[in-house]
Amino acid sequence: MLHIDKHIFTHFDFLIPILVLPIIGVSFYLINEANTMLANKQLVYFTIGFLAFLFFFLIPIRKIEWLIPIFFWLTIALLISVEFFGISKLGAKRWLEIPFIHFTIQPSEILKPAFVLMMAYLIKHNPPEEKGYNLKDFIKFSFYILFPFFLIAKEPDLGTAMILLIVGYGILFVIGVNKKIWISIFVIIAISGPFLYTFLYDYQKKRIMDFVSEKPSYHVRQSLIAIGSGGLYGKEKEEATQTHFKFLPIATSDFIFAYHVERFGFWGALGLISFYALLVIHLITLNYKFHKDYFGQVVASSIALLIFVYMGVNISMTIGFAPVVGVPLPFFSYGGSSFVTYMIFFGILENLLTFRFDRTYKAVKYNL
Repeated sequence: MLHIDKHIFTHFDFLIPILVLPIIGVSFYLINEANTMLANKQLVYFTIGFLAFLFFFLIPIRKIEWLIPIFFWLTIALLISVEFFGISKLGAKRWLEIPFIHFTIQPSEILKPAFVLMMAYLIKHNPPEEKGYNLKDFIKFSFYILFPFFLIAKEPDLGTAMILLIVGYGILFVIGVNKKIWISIFVIIAISGPFLYTFLYDYQKKRIMDFVSEKPSYHVRQSLIAIGSGGLYGKEKEEATQTHFKFLPIATSDFIFAYHVERFGFWGALGLISFYALLVIHLITLNYKFHKDYFGQVVASSIALLIFVYMGVNISMTIGFAPVVGVPLPFFSYGGSSFVTYMIFFGILENLLTFRFDRTYKAVKYNL
């Protein structure tokens, strides 16, 4: 573990927990109101997430960064093993069961921090030129982005796969790639889009057709009713009939935003989105603290992209502006995998911020 002196927390970013804790608090309030048993489970996830945060906050990440490629390829091996040893739920094979204790893990969730750390590791050891990465470097990075993309999409979990794809290329956009490469990619995507559609699973095509049709799906209709009935100020618990009479499906996870608006109305929705917006903006501004530290820039930018994309897709889905996919609202939807993953991310980020001037990193040379 890292050496900690009395001045170490002068570099700890306290604004992150100030912005995140209210989101977690409102989420727990809603989950507890809807289902006490789920709320008790969520407390367990909170505990695990906090311990995960402490672990990644205290380990000397920059000193043991040589372990990052090993961690990445181990998670890739887990993803590949899902094809042979995975268990299926709701028509998708995404989980591995740990023998004897009957506990399941989802390798695609473990991959998220491994993927971000690997991108940070690669970019740190191969920084961009003045005009950005050339085609050779872009192809090299694309391998590390597309390989896990296809493994996750095959499960099938196209939502998670697409988000990792967006984050991966979003990182390269932030760090810098020759603009001619981006123009070529946009042209290729525009031409090949109809062809790629034929490779989608039937249920994925149905979701897209439901989205483009004039009549929304049952899930979206109930979500819109819940959101509309919330009005400006929301409803009391007893009057939130969409949620408590089970009309609103998956009210504590995928459609928890609709539940939130039904209870707290337009102003509640605006408040929640404002906390997310401030968090994303703050994470982006951390790039100035990580000046010329590409490792830190990749981690901060990745977390900002993940939160922005997950929030945008989830909220757009609930109001009918995007196809229905199983994408949780960060720190807000019920569940352990997503929450623990984000706590790991913030543990890594706070580690890089807090210890970036610590003498135990004197061997790491950055122009800060």
